[in-house]
Parts: sequence; structure tokens; C-alpha cells
Amino acid sequence: MFNDKYDSAIFAGGCFWCMVHPFDQEPGIISVKAGYTGGLTPNPTYEQVCSESTGHTEAVEIIFDPSIISYKELVEIYWRQTDPTDAFGQFADRGSSYRPVIFYNSEEQREIAEASKEELNNSGRFDRPIVTHIEQAGPFYEAEPYHQNYYQKNSLHYNLYRQGSGRVKFIKENW
Repeated sequence: MFNDKYDSAIFAGGCFWCMVHPFDQEPGIISVKAGYTGGLTPNPTYEQVCSESTGHTEAVEIIFDPSIISYKELVEIYWRQTDPTDAFGQFADRGSSYRPVIFYNSEEQREIAEASKEELNNSGRFDRPIVTHIEQAGPFYEAEPYHQNYYQKNSLHYNLYRQGSGRVKFIKENW
């Protein structure tokens, strides 16, 4: 599926279930996978990541066609799914495994992410500083099959979770 004309992006914004759907619906997206990255434990399980012992965070890996959707557009979609002023988790999910991070895989991606973060910080949209980390991407480990496309396979639970976690309310109020 991945070839020379495609690129990848990795974003962490709390529960990975909630990060798949917003990207999955965009033209130019080839695939969105839930998984783990940013830590040291190879091939971690969901239980290990949730235990906060691996250093990993829940994230999504997006394969996209940059001739249809740009990395900058993906970063803009990313911001609108998160609370970029909360470094200690996202909404009801707390801890380092839910921290917000833009993982870049090239110098160009780093520059785009940094410029976008600065623009958001200077926009006045939030009263607190933008604390989302921007870090170099490392290995991405795909999550277990039951986590993939959770919003489609378990739509009732997914929608209740998005509401109950506070994510929907925050997005409506701030974006």
C-alpha cells in the first residue's frame, strides 16, 4: 500500500479511537492505523501501554497522498481534535500514554508542525500556551486488531465515549 507517491504522518491526541475517524474521512487518505509510538518497548501491547511502563503513547499513523492532501492540512485537522494546552493527557484520558504529540518523519514535517504550533499559539484562540510536543518519529507499532476502525466496528460505544470523555464538548466550544 505504501509507495513512493505516498507519505506518512503520526499524531498522538489522546485515545487513538477518537483520532482515526477525523482523518479517515478526508480525500487523499490511504489508511489510518491506531497504534503506539514514542517509547522504548518493542511491540508493546495495549495493556503494557496503559500501564504507563513503556514510554509509548497512543497514536495514529496516516498514509496519505500529498498530491491530494498536504501535511499542513493534516496538522490543521490534528489541532481541531485535541486540547493543545493540556500536556498531561487528553480529556478524560490522563497520563503520558495519552499525551498530545506531533511526530515528524522529515525536516519539512518538523518545520510545518513548528510553524503551525507557533501560529496557533499566537492566534489568541486559547488563554493558555500550546504545549503539544513535536518530536522525531520512531518505530510505530500497530495496535491490536480490535482497536482498528473502532468507530466503525463499535459505533455506539465510540460515540458514547467521545461524548462522555469531554472531547465533543471541547471541540464544539473551542474549534
